[in-house]
Amino acid sequence: MNDIPRQDGRVAVITGGSSGLGFETARALADHGAAVVLAVRDIGKGEQAASRIAAHVPGANVTVQNLDLSSLASVRAAATDLRSAHPRIDLLINNAGVMYTPHQKTADGFDLQFGVNHLGHFALTGLLLDHLLPVPGSRVVTVSSYGHRIRADIYFDDLQWDRTYDRVAAYGQAKLANLMFTYELQRRLAERGSTVAVAAHPGNASTELTQNLPALARVASAAVKPLLAQSAADGALPTLRAATDASVLGGQYYGPDRMRETRGHPQLVTSSAASYDLATQRRLWSVSEELTGVTFPV
Repeated sequence: MNDIPRQDGRVAVITGGSSGLGFETARALADHGAAVVLAVRDIGKGEQAASRIAAHVPGANVTVQNLDLSSLASVRAAATDLRSAHPRIDLLINNAGVMYTPHQKTADGFDLQFGVNHLGHFALTGLLLDHLLPVPGSRVVTVSSYGHRIRADIYFDDLQWDRTYDRVAAYGQAKLANLMFTYELQRRLAERGSTVAVAAHPGNASTELTQNLPALARVASAAVKPLLAQSAADGALPTLRAATDASVLGGQYYGPDRMRETRGHPQLVTSSAASYDLATQRRLWSVSEELTGVTFPV
């Protein structure tokens, strides 16, 4: 945290900023002078989080924006509010997510994990991007997961898991999509020369995401947590480095440096071979535009 440069004058929009990794990311950025927007589904929890940050950082500039990533109508409404309130955005941190949920659909009929983790953030980024493009040093940081390596592929023949449902594979698809989105977005941004797209993952961090693990997996997770899991504050470090380190380049991916990327200090890491497939990235982008109705100004 001490390595974060001053963020005075910068505006950071963080999805899922009321708890876990998002809250720790927001608190650190506010502590270093950024104006922070907590884009959250539950306004009450968002206001509580803002109060906690203000108590920790006297004079902090923290506001709350309603955003339900499982509804494209909510994403569009939030983008309209954010564009009105913030003519410039320096950081968009796509942090919110769900993991291993039972088979559920979003308001628009998408698989919940794919809809929230990928499509909601894809739409939000596209709707806000023209407020980042003119800003020197602006960044889109998307939080992926080591889970992008586990039974993961982009299942174009059943993206929404209508025929069968595997919660682990569905999570892997969504987190792989986060990386493919980042890499394709960076290629499109490269011609503009200012805004960059970067990805990060927290390793094995202790957050509320594990609440949907199957019963046996929850027991096993609780047993190994003291040995393997790191705090949410430590899990947020790769995101913070991706968002603030002056040496970061577009298209990079940051994660912990120890114990097979489960914990430690943030470092540059490599994602799975599948995540770098250009044809799949481009096909996913095209499908995501069709499903969300959002096109990008790049």
